[in-house]
Amino acid sequence: MAIKRALVSVSDKTGITEFCRALAAQGVQIISTGGTHALLEREGVPVIGISDVTGFPEILDGRVKTLHPAVHSGLLAIRDSAEHVEAMEKLGLDYIDLVVVNLYPFKETISKPDVSYEDAIENIDIGGPTMLRSAAKNHAFVSVVVDAGDYAEVLAQVQAGGDTTLETRKRLAAKVFRHTSAYDALISEYFAEQLGEPLPESLTFTYEKVQDLRYGENPHQQAAFYRKPLAKKGASITAAKQLHGKELSYNNINDANAALAIVSEFDEPAVVAVKHMNPCGVGIGADIDEAYVKAYESDPTSIFGGIVAANRAIDAQTADRLAQIFLEIVIAPAFTPEALDILSRKKNIRLLATGEEQATSAAERKPEWLVTSVDGGMLVQQSDVHTLDEADLQVVTERAPTAEEMKQLLFAWKVVKHVKSNAILLASNSMTVGVGAGQMNRVGAARIAIEQAGDKARGAVLASDAFFPMGDTVELAAQAGITAIIQPGGSVKDAESIAAANAAGIAMVVTGVRHFKH
Repeated sequence: MAIKRALVSVSDKTGITEFCRALAAQGVQIISTGGTHALLEREGVPVIGISDVTGFPEILDGRVKTLHPAVHSGLLAIRDSAEHVEAMEKLGLDYIDLVVVNLYPFKETISKPDVSYEDAIENIDIGGPTMLRSAAKNHAFVSVVVDAGDYAEVLAQVQAGGDTTLETRKRLAAKVFRHTSAYDALISEYFAEQLGEPLPESLTFTYEKVQDLRYGENPHQQAAFYRKPLAKKGASITAAKQLHGKELSYNNINDANAALAIVSEFDEPAVVAVKHMNPCGVGIGADIDEAYVKAYESDPTSIFGGIVAANRAIDAQTADRLAQIFLEIVIAPAFTPEALDILSRKKNIRLLATGEEQATSAAERKPEWLVTSVDGGMLVQQSDVHTLDEADLQVVTERAPTAEEMKQLLFAWKVVKHVKSNAILLASNSMTVGVGAGQMNRVGAARIAIEQAGDKARGAVLASDAFFPMGDTVELAAQAGITAIIQPGGSVKDAESIAAANAAGIAMVVTGVRHFKH
């Protein structure tokens, strides 16, 4: 077989003139539509219009032009079927051997902040996906190209042997079905958003590959990194630009994402150190240098080999401090030239710039849909962007928190929501001093946090991600010298915990909201 006729209709016209000119030089007849036809004709590439094939004009502002038996019989006919061949000959139809199509720019259209519903709908391609799917289904005989990156390979094979190989056609067909599936998923997502139906009866997500990863959590696990086609607003790991260092690993990306989520809780200058998805140090300050010092001093041992995220640009003074220890990643809105020079001297550190400081206050952040896979299915839930105001709190003890204690309680609450459950967090002087994460019981988490804090536990406040099922955690806190507690409340034994707090002179406030994190 040889490619004799090609149907070309592209929205993205990158490289199409050169590709079609080279095909024409191989004796391939080019059929085209609309703007693509006009471009090729203007550039002197031999081309015939789709109406010359169908005998029917392009109508309805171009909505109907390729939806015609003369097109789809040429694509779908099985070339070694006597019945199909006879039908084609009887009707005077000819085969189409190559389809080159890319689709109306739906993604680019809905990415515009002021896009109208009507404009979005008008940019849903109908004829393009239909041709692509017809050609891809019949890939035993038809080549189909949806990606300009494949032009060179297809052309080389045509020039070498007149046709593409079956293996190439299979690969191109598979790419087509992935492409049309992703295209439809975006349309489905757009309609779900417009109709306020985020969790419909069936759910399809589409992601674009960023990079293959060397391995997953462990070397024997295969992995890759994908991102959503539509850009996420605000700082994100998917939009961050790597300025220095070796390729990110699976664990790097997970930890950096966790660090960004925590640092985004704060409007004031903040720095977060993360190790294995849990915060090991968080601090806020008058500037980013003070915030980093607090984050470091929270746990100088655990920060080693960790991930550091900041919500302000890294300056030279902070960079000097960061350079004194081994860190996997530093991620921030930006790095001053001096800071970049200092940190780039360390070969193995990765430096990531998100390109923007927090665009909205933490209280204005919108939830996103989080997907967690389970065996044979998935769970979907909104991200936890709940924020707490002092007015939301209920004082349940005889003693109310002082103004300083209240400040520290609110700080601790912002951080404990990001600690794996069961979680207990101690804070003082706008920094974490003890973190107990991922324990099977709450008192065990409290013991870890208190042991880590040491002498810093005395005078600190305590935050718990969920209620106290009994008074033992409060009694442990009292022994350590903790002065105030914030917790959701709602246990049948709340009275026991409140009584223990009153007996120790501890102020306790309840939020009415829990922050389980599994």
